Amino acid sequence: VFIAQSRASGSHRDVEDEELTRIFVMIPKTYTEEDLREKFKMYGDIEYCSIIKNKTTGESKGLGYVRYLKPSQAARAIEECDRSYRAILAEPKNKSSESFEHDYYSNNMRQDLRGNTLPFCMQPEFCSFEKTETRIQEPVSKRLSVVSRLPFIQEQLFALFDLIPGLEYCDVQRDPHTNSGYAVIQYSTAASAIYAKYKLHGFEYPPGNRLTVIFLEDGNDSSE
Repeated sequence: VFIAQSRASGSHRDVEDEELTRIFVMIPKTYTEEDLREKFKMYGDIEYCSIIKNKTTGESKGLGYVRYLKPSQAARAIEECDRSYRAILAEPKNKSSESFEHDYYSNNMRQDLRGNTLPFCMQPEFCSFEKTETRIQEPVSKRLSVVSRLPFIQEQLFALFDLIPGLEYCDVQRDPHTNSGYAVIQYSTAASAIYAKYKLHGFEYPPGNRLTVIFLEDGNDSSE
């Protein structure tokens, strides 16, 4: 559809190249650029491959770009490659890569929840909460405890709680004697933590596995 619209509107070649020949994929962190090229060369002529790396450590973030010579080749790669690559058309280079990576992770997390909707308003200060007696009496803090009968994957849990602004850290801990999951989440404000608990306590992630989210003492005056 993108290719047809581009041609119908008389787009120039450089615009078509930029927006329709470059794809963004999720890959194992062990992949090299040569591995990436090898996996995607069957769909067409590749101009270049690049892997996104941590600027500090130089380690792969598990994300990469593949640029084809023709839009039809990029479209074929998106359509036919293994679903685990989560291939999509890449944003034009004038959009910051960090912003695009965050959007990509968030969108894929929502897809992973398979029918569980997350009606986040994304701005906790604009959300109203019904002040019941139970909520007023419950001690609140910026820190949350998350418990699950299944173990957590750090990146996935971080992406889930990062949908709410203000996430400072997500620390996944494992009990060697059980297969359950436990994590500590902290936000920059109590408002964000309250909203996270409000939306995610009892949430099924993955489907069939309910999360238990409670406040943890963070040393601050909860009356604030």
